[in-house]
Amino acid sequence: MHRRLIGMKNNERTTSDPAAGLGELAALIERHAPTDGSHETAVPALRFIRATDTYGTVHSVYTPSLCIIAQGAKTASLADERYRYDPASYLVTSVHLPIAGRVVRASPEEPYLGLHLGFGTDDILDLAEEFDPASYGGTEVERGIGIDTLTPELLDAVVRLVRLLDSPQDVPVLAPLVIRETLYRVMQGKLRRMMLTFAAAGSHSHRIAGAIRLIRRDFDKPLRIERLAKEVHMSASALHKHFKKATAMSPLQYQKAIRLQEARRLLLAESLEAADAAFRVGYESPTQFSREYARMFGLPPISDVQSVRGALLASERR
Repeated sequence: MHRRLIGMKNNERTTSDPAAGLGELAALIERHAPTDGSHETAVPALRFIRATDTYGTVHSVYTPSLCIIAQGAKTASLADERYRYDPASYLVTSVHLPIAGRVVRASPEEPYLGLHLGFGTDDILDLAEEFDPASYGGTEVERGIGIDTLTPELLDAVVRLVRLLDSPQDVPVLAPLVIRETLYRVMQGKLRRMMLTFAAAGSHSHRIAGAIRLIRRDFDKPLRIERLAKEVHMSASALHKHFKKATAMSPLQYQKAIRLQEARRLLLAESLEAADAAFRVGYESPTQFSREYARMFGLPPISDVQSVRGALLASERR
């Protein structure tokens, strides 16, 4: 194993009992995330999420990341697919995906407690040498999201990473080592191929990751499939085929999801009129925007904003 894989020092206690490990992880998250919402930590790639109720669906773009639940349960929906995970499992995304997330098990007595650990292409490629290329070879595109079973070894690494927050002086040195070990444990499971194919230069998955990056960068501009395909060195038909395999949607559907999520953010954060938000994200027709917005979020723009703000006020009063 690579000499930089593991470094424990003051963080060297291990977690051999999964139930005890999950209990400790839940207690640590609850201490560092005392209120509902998302909480950044001293480890830049790590954040915690807490919820005391199943408030509804949250639409966001998941970055390449590992998501683990210490307490509660959640679903992540991509297009028409739904992925459910809980303390017995974990979710990984290897590319930016527009996800509808919903906490499905939480209460004030037992809040939902989860963590999100982001990673980059370099993190994955750095680990590629640890595995036999034959175990992840081939050019077939993988879906950019998957679920696997939480192992004691992975749980142990994650608990030790979170413990580091109690020793901030150790974070700069030890956190990168424990994160590397954590990703190594993930890649020992069935999601290794998915993670490596999106990172490996020259693969179809890597080209799709490039197409996604370009769509996200220019989401408010008209999408020209032929031009996009040329930029990622694919034919238009191959781009469409492999893009749908990776994301469960076409490039145009992906762009629409990104546009609508950004429009919703503008409506909530900047109090824009619906027509102004529509133009800001690239729609020429406010009517079409309102129709597609309602299809995605369940209500027309103004009604949806009022509903979201009402729900937030109600949760603050609890």
